[in-house]
Formats: sequence, C-alpha cells, structure tokens
Amino acid sequence: MICAAALLVASTPIVAQLGGQQAAAAPLLPTILPPGIDSAALGVAQDISGRAAPLEPTEQRTVCAQPRLIGSPPKEAPVAQRVLDLESAWQFSRGAGQKVAVIDTGVNRHPRLPALQSGGDYVADSDGTVDCDGHGTLVAGIIAARPSPDDAFVGVAPEAEILTIRQLSLAYQAKNKRGDPPPGTIDDSGYGNVLTLAGAVVRAVDFGATVINISEVACAAAGSDTADGALGAAVRYAYERNVVVVAAAGNVQSDGGCAAQNDGTGWGSVKTIASPAWFSPYVLAVASVDPSGAPSELSLNGPWIGVAAIGRQIVSLDSKPGGTGLVDAVETSEGPATIEGTSFAAPYVAGLAALVRARFPHLTAQQVIDRIVRTAHQPGAGRDDRIGAGLIDPTAALTDQLPDLPISANAQSPQAYVPPPPPAAESPWPRRIAVFGSLACLSGLVIGFAAAAPYRRRQANEQLPEFDS
Repeated sequence: MICAAALLVASTPIVAQLGGQQAAAAPLLPTILPPGIDSAALGVAQDISGRAAPLEPTEQRTVCAQPRLIGSPPKEAPVAQRVLDLESAWQFSRGAGQKVAVIDTGVNRHPRLPALQSGGDYVADSDGTVDCDGHGTLVAGIIAARPSPDDAFVGVAPEAEILTIRQLSLAYQAKNKRGDPPPGTIDDSGYGNVLTLAGAVVRAVDFGATVINISEVACAAAGSDTADGALGAAVRYAYERNVVVVAAAGNVQSDGGCAAQNDGTGWGSVKTIASPAWFSPYVLAVASVDPSGAPSELSLNGPWIGVAAIGRQIVSLDSKPGGTGLVDAVETSEGPATIEGTSFAAPYVAGLAALVRARFPHLTAQQVIDRIVRTAHQPGAGRDDRIGAGLIDPTAALTDQLPDLPISANAQSPQAYVPPPPPAAESPWPRRIAVFGSLACLSGLVIGFAAAAPYRRRQANEQLPEFDS
C-alpha cells in the first residue's frame, strides 16, 4: 500500500516511506521536550531558498512510479469528500485568492490544475512541474483539483492556486552517495533532506504562499540528532509572516526512523521524533483516520498532533506525464497497491486552511489554525495524541461563531478568599456631642413646659363662664 509522509514508497518510488532517516531505537527512553527554535539557523534556510537547485550533483536511479485507476472513474464523491461534506462547505468558500505551496516530489501539469505555478526544483534541473514519484501531484489534486463532468472527484479548495516546489524524490540519489545517510535525511533511498526542505519553506513564503503543505517527514529516534534547526527556523519564519504551515504526522513502518510508534500520552512517551510535524505551534500536524473515523494504525502518534483527516481509500489526479484522469492505486511488484498515508490526510487540512483564509481574510495564521482545531470533532473528553483535536469539520470551520479565545484561555487558578480590611476607627466625640446636645434640648423643653404651667391654669380660669345662682 502507498503510505506517504512519510509517503510509503516500497518497491517502486511511490510505495516507500518519504520520511524517515535510519536511526536505531534508543534502548532507554530519553526525556524529550518540545523543540526550541534556533533563530540563527534561519540564515542557512534563506541561503538555500535563493536558488532552487540540488546541493550536489544528482542522478535518477530508479524508474518513475506507475499510478493507475482500478475500475472506472467514480460517479459518486470519494469517501473522504462525503465524510467531510465538502458540498456544504463550498456554499461558503471555494478557496479563491489563496496560493497553496506543495513542497513535495513535484506536481505534473494536469488540466484540472490550471492555476499551477512553478517554484523550482531542489532534486534535479526542472522547474518543479515534474513528478517522477507520483506523490506531489496526488497531494495537489486533493487540495485544489477542479471539478470535471467525467467523475465526482474534486479538490477541497477548487478555486485555489498551487505553487509547486520539488524538494524530494525517491527515484534520485546523489551521484557521490556513499556510506550511511547523514542526520536530517528524509529517506535514505532517495534525495532530499531537512536543509533543502527548510529552504523550500522560505522560498514558498517569499513566493506569496498563504498556505504551505508538507507531506514529508524526517523521522529520528528520541535523543538522536535531528539536524533540523534550519527547518524549525523556517517554519517559524512562515508563521510570523502569516502563512499557515500544514505537515503530515508521518507513517509507522517496519524499519527505519519511523519504526517505533509513540505509545502513551505526552512528551514523556515519545520514542520517535517527526520533523517538521513536531514544531507545534508553528505547524499544524495532521494524523490519519480511517473512513470509519477510527485512528489509522499507520499514523505516527505524538503530542504535536493537531487534527486528523481521512488518509485511506484515496483518489486523486494522475501524475504520469500527459495524464488527464484519476488514479487510486500504483503498480508494484506484487500488483496494484492502494494509496494511503498521512501524506494524503494533510492536504485535506491544507485545503481547508485555504477555504478559511478565503472566507476570513482578516484572520492571522494562528487564528486560522485555532478555527480548524476548535471546530474539529474531539475524541471523548479532549485531545488525543493519536488524532489531536479530532476529525476536521469544514462546514463548522467556515460557519461556527467562535469566541475570540477558547473558554479556557487565560483562565487563572482559584485564589484564596481575602476578607476586606476593617474600616478605619472613628472618633467617639462627634457621636457623644450629638447625644449630649439632644439631651440638653429635651431637658430645656421639659423645664420650659413645667415653668409655663401656672400661667396656663390662670388663663384657663379667666375664661370659665359665669352661672346665675
């Protein structure tokens, strides 16, 4: 089966893991913390970004992938489109005005990707519109393929543009390759590393991308050298320039850097590091779920996972030169293999980011990420290291009325009750003077009333009537 982003590329280029340097699992689980960002390393990424070309001479070593369509073109929407209810989402946005960079194995020109812009090639001497691996074209189709009267497949954001930067190929190798691959190698059977990936991220930003999709993973055992300082600086460069970076979580495979699943919860359980996915919050990392909604067994877990999307039963655009149709499998030595992996879950989220950016152009990159995460279908009581906040919901992301911040944001711990200070002591003399004055007045009234009594009796006698005897 085709697992990508690590893109699975086994016996033919598209059926292997695009992501995973060889690294032996550590015998003891070291303590892993969220990665820091080395700002000084940005200069390396910027130097590489200025000229899209291989860092050394390369050559093609294997034949190109042979994708194919099993059966006839689908007459009803593929399962991922139905689960995400894209028809409802398109009432509110179709991604117009957004440029999504696909940093991948290249994107072949296809009639259903008319707005395809070339961004260069770090593998060979093309302009980025060559896809020998048959991977980047699939990713681009999921993001922005236009509809066709011949089938029911369509991309998430069919009015968005695609910027293609070819940065990786499992069909190519360095001419002078020898020995074990160095740290930061994305796949030891092909060509491309975290340095050229960092340069491609900076290049995409400088070419005006509003969203970047990275369906590649460089895996390393916890505690080993990730060599991804420049990549971390590059994704923060994008974030600080208001670009949403979406990255695949990576696939678990039988050997190599992505062999050990991260069981458990939190950073203390990390056995395998996935870069650039682990550079949260500058990256929105995407896991794969099955059409049933269950977490895909192939998906690499981690505390950096943000959300999930469908990563199985994938249909997308034909990547063969001159191809005009669809594919859902690839030929291998064992027959056709279905297309699946976190590589193909990520572009569903990148497409959604384009929809959100088109509908809410005032939102920052962080606010776009927050909206996607906060409207996902959360598993149980909260996030899960297998699928993050859960399966994305495009219609909710485009329509829900959300508070500016989550309810829990900036919440403070309960404080102990502190009674108010007692009132200041008052002088007793004003009260005493008032009491004494009142008593004096009352006494004066009593004395005056008593003194006037004889006068009142005399006056009363004088007014008595006289009777005849």
